[in-house]
Amino acid sequence: MLLGIDLGTGSVKALLITAEGVVLGEAARSYPVRSPQSGWAESDPQDWWLEVAIAVQAAVGEHCQSITAIGLSGQMHGVVLCDAVGTPLHPAILWADARSTSVLERYQNLQQDWRDRLGNPITTGMAGVSLLWLQQHHPAISQAARWALQPKDWLRLKLTGVAVTEPSDASGTLMYDVTGDRWFTELLHQLDLRTDWLPDIVPSSGVAGYLTDSAAAHLQLPTGIPIVAGAADTAAGLLGSGLVQPGVVQLTIGTGAQLATLRDRPVRDRHGNTHLFRAALPQQWYALAAIQNAGLALEWVRQMLSMTWAELYDATTGLPGCEGLTFLPYLTGDRTPHLDPQALGAWVGLGLHHTRAHLARSALEGVAFSIRQGLDALVATGVTVEELRLAGGGSLNSQWRQLLADVLQVPLHSATLSAASARGAALLAGLGTGLYADAESIFKHTAIHSTPTQTTYPQPLHPDLQIAWDQFCALYLPLRQVCKKG
Repeated sequence: MLLGIDLGTGSVKALLITAEGVVLGEAARSYPVRSPQSGWAESDPQDWWLEVAIAVQAAVGEHCQSITAIGLSGQMHGVVLCDAVGTPLHPAILWADARSTSVLERYQNLQQDWRDRLGNPITTGMAGVSLLWLQQHHPAISQAARWALQPKDWLRLKLTGVAVTEPSDASGTLMYDVTGDRWFTELLHQLDLRTDWLPDIVPSSGVAGYLTDSAAAHLQLPTGIPIVAGAADTAAGLLGSGLVQPGVVQLTIGTGAQLATLRDRPVRDRHGNTHLFRAALPQQWYALAAIQNAGLALEWVRQMLSMTWAELYDATTGLPGCEGLTFLPYLTGDRTPHLDPQALGAWVGLGLHHTRAHLARSALEGVAFSIRQGLDALVATGVTVEELRLAGGGSLNSQWRQLLADVLQVPLHSATLSAASARGAALLAGLGTGLYADAESIFKHTAIHSTPTQTTYPQPLHPDLQIAWDQFCALYLPLRQVCKKG
């Protein structure tokens, strides 16, 4: 049996599957994301450690003696400064964090060919810029730290006592040469970032270590289970959904939203609006449009309006265009397409005739519009949208899926596979320990397939929804000029 652990932004998921891909157990546990100052997003890794154990125990149940391997996936870009054994020296700075705005210039002043080799736009929330901020504001902690790790890599250190990373997470740090497939040591020296913070890179399916006695006691599992390196959550999710060939775009909606498609060579976005990362399998990359505020913004609106999720989704019925009300979802800045950590959210066009239902519907429309901008940015890189797949817990509601299809004006194909990133991590565990000979054999011998089980077709674009889309696109720049931070 294979265990996959997905360390997400706001929750951890544990998934136990058989060699044939049949789910035997699944569990999730949440933990807080804190914002002690405006624009900050951080977590206490000790919260992760506690909730991982509870989720694993719930998912594994009576099968603890039958687990043959463990794989990991996790949120990208964040950084944990810790000592040699994994004790955190500072809260984990997450991908949604914008505190490093003041140090972006150091990256932006790098020579152009080096920036091209990064394969990604320069933005806050990435490990490299967060480390520059930590060095500037917490020099003693930075000096004392042994490791600067991605979230899932920190978890693996706690489980095995070994610090390593793998290409899919390393490529999302702004410290990695995506074209050369290695740590970008020349750039690190230029920025005065310590190279000894960074662990060795092993393949995503490589065995990175074995469950230690103390970690086994914490998880209530046998000692010595091999733990495979795993992959970043999006890379693992593509594998877990059965997408191993270019040509399909997958939309995953969670705290943020990601539009990802595999590529067989590293093609950089010359417009600088989308990302390029290593995939979970060798000699594969994927292009990514990263929408920073999706479920995160909807959860904020839901709480502010004192609505249940069912009530929020019910607001999709009727009111296309919300009678002139537009919601900009940039509560934590924006990545694709604006790359603006200082972007702010807003409701625009409020009148006395607007109700809670208008506010709720406009929030859903605003997130859908932001996803459409991401899809347009991906297409601008030369990606052809032959098929759009839906994944993630944020796309389960049928009313919400219909609104997304109407806004994107493409059919949305949904599969019933749950916890795709945790599943991908588990499959990598099987691949790394020889249960599967190669990626092709995974899908030949498991219950996983890439055939969608449900399709939501777009309705003709309502004129009021078209007007709302045009207004949404027109509002960012003027509001950015008026509502400047600082």
